[in-house]
Amino acid sequence: MKVSFDNEEILSAIDRVAKKTMTMDLTWDWPCGVAYYGLAEAYKATGKTEYMEFLKNWVDEYIEMGLPSWNVNTCAMGHCLITLYEYTGDKKYWDIIMSKIEYLRNDALRFGDHVLQHTVSSNNDFPEQCWADTLFMAAFLMLRVGSKLRMLNPDDPKDAALMEYQPQAMDIINDSLNQYYWHIQYLQNKETSLWYHGYNNVHKDHMSGFYWGRANAWAAYTMSQVKKNLYDWYLFPPCMDVECSLRDQLAALKLVQTENGLWRTILDDEEAYEEVSASAGIAAAMVEMNNPLHAKYVQKALKGILDNVSADGRVLNVSGGTAVMKDREGYMGVPKAWIQGWGQGLALAFFTAILNDSKKQQ
Repeated sequence: MKVSFDNEEILSAIDRVAKKTMTMDLTWDWPCGVAYYGLAEAYKATGKTEYMEFLKNWVDEYIEMGLPSWNVNTCAMGHCLITLYEYTGDKKYWDIIMSKIEYLRNDALRFGDHVLQHTVSSNNDFPEQCWADTLFMAAFLMLRVGSKLRMLNPDDPKDAALMEYQPQAMDIINDSLNQYYWHIQYLQNKETSLWYHGYNNVHKDHMSGFYWGRANAWAAYTMSQVKKNLYDWYLFPPCMDVECSLRDQLAALKLVQTENGLWRTILDDEEAYEEVSASAGIAAAMVEMNNPLHAKYVQKALKGILDNVSADGRVLNVSGGTAVMKDREGYMGVPKAWIQGWGQGLALAFFTAILNDSKKQQ
């Protein structure tokens, strides 16, 4: 995929967004999980250890204060812990990851074919509902953890320290892929190829039934990571569903991109506002899939997203936290005036994907 950009401009944007993210008062929850995933990706792309030192100090302080109880949303923090373990080799970070995996596999609420119910607290928040958000917070995390455990090298001291967990690797991977498979079945409209925000298994419907922008970003970005993270992915039949689902989704998404290179908070509603976190996640998925025919859409998205990064590193025009709203007005009324962890993290994921793709071509 050939995308033209100024390398220094991208590095500057990453550093500004990362440094602003480090000033935010985030807590151990999903906004922080997405933000710090982006920060960890920024470290891997740039090698700037200050990002990881910040994460280490922040996580250590939180461990000392006491960690919260787990739910689907708080499990999102596991993403940065993977990179933190790789950076430090301190097993305490991996043990926390595995406590999250144990919760997801054994204690989290499920329905139907072992599908994770989306939870935001210790309560039964949304009975028998699956949301696209769960793919990032839980399924993608399980995929990363299972894939790493499967490929441990006993001659590597950091890997050797995790060998006790290796027997769980395939079960974790298969559980993750089961989540991807059923979220595709429940949430992707086979006619439009776009994704609904949520599905209610009690009523057998998609509730308000809107194609919410960030839901499509959660789906597209996490599906784009499957082949990248899973060795010999083609030997796992659900991965073929993931590949085809993403292929069709991106083909549909390119048709609803705005002239500014962005995607709307309701994708197919021309009166809906342009929303930058969704745009970053969708564009990052296009980069990861590396279809050369998508280059012109990524090029437009790059300009649109860079135009929405302030001088002090705030990612602008990011909608607030959004439940499955009851109607169109609910989605249209979600404010976009504030800095949000998920906006910071998804922008970093997009910028680092651009950098990583250019390195492959060199």
